[in-house]
Amino acid sequence: MQAFESVEGDDARMKALNYILEAWEEGTGSGIAPELMAYAALYTALTDLVASFGEDSVVSLVNGLVPRVQKGEFTVYRSRQ
Repeated sequence: MQAFESVEGDDARMKALNYILEAWEEGTGSGIAPELMAYAALYTALTDLVASFGEDSVVSLVNGLVPRVQKGEFTVYRSRQ
């Protein structure tokens, strides 16, 4: 299972990311709270990854996210509207 790290130059990954971002904008624009969108996105992603790669691979992926979150890799400062 490949990580989603090298997005630059990978057209399929950029296209997938753009679809997710468009859906996110549509959902939050309709009044769905961003944290509910996030939970739904995580659930959908994890269930699809488990179906494709199995529980052990997804556990490895999730465990690898812990130090990245702790280091602030996913901390984005933006204003909430």
